[in-house]
Amino acid sequence: MNPSTILLLLPALASTMYFDCSNIRDHKQSFDISALGNPISVMTSEDHSPSPTMTNTTFTIDICRPLRKAKGIPKEEDCPNGSQVCGIQRLINTFENSTAFLAAIPIAGQYTFHGGTALDPEITRLKTSSSASDREKEGFRLALHGPTYPDRGGKKQKAVIEFLCTDRAEEKRALMHRKEDDDGEEDHSARGEVADDGHGGTLKYVDFTNVGEEKVLSLEWRT
Repeated sequence: MNPSTILLLLPALASTMYFDCSNIRDHKQSFDISALGNPISVMTSEDHSPSPTMTNTTFTIDICRPLRKAKGIPKEEDCPNGSQVCGIQRLINTFENSTAFLAAIPIAGQYTFHGGTALDPEITRLKTSSSASDREKEGFRLALHGPTYPDRGGKKQKAVIEFLCTDRAEEKRALMHRKEDDDGEEDHSARGEVADDGHGGTLKYVDFTNVGEEKVLSLEWRT
């Protein structure tokens, strides 16, 4: 095969590296989440009191395809090419009323740097999980993989999204309870955000923490 033929095949090969979000199957059950295939973001904030600073991390995900590059953003402050899940960290100084870029974290995607990293999606239907609490839910858990970050001494990155099937009335009650909790006197030194997905559901940040040799972003998507 000559080099020109290989170059012509590259786009087709790349397109097969991403899973089909319109037909996700596990244990003979199919799920179609293609309607959710647009960028959606949630944010978590860490307060550095008594310092007048906080770290905001915005996690953006496109469940069906790579994220598009943001316009007007310096390359080093944007998600790396191939990202489907990415975190942007900024330092907020409330005293100086300033914002400084800290990092762009590649969490999951099909990356070409460092020899390449596969998205390698793993799908588990909750009804078939070994966990009794999982088996009470309808939906599935999707794990997407990424590269090691930072390059030296870092951990393999991974995103785990739990898709839960809920009715709209139940979700509305849950949103009202979350708003009531936010009005209470609780510790907000590290808090997550719930985002409306535009289809009657919500995406919720759960945590971003070390799990063994990996750094795992956990999200809950009720739809």
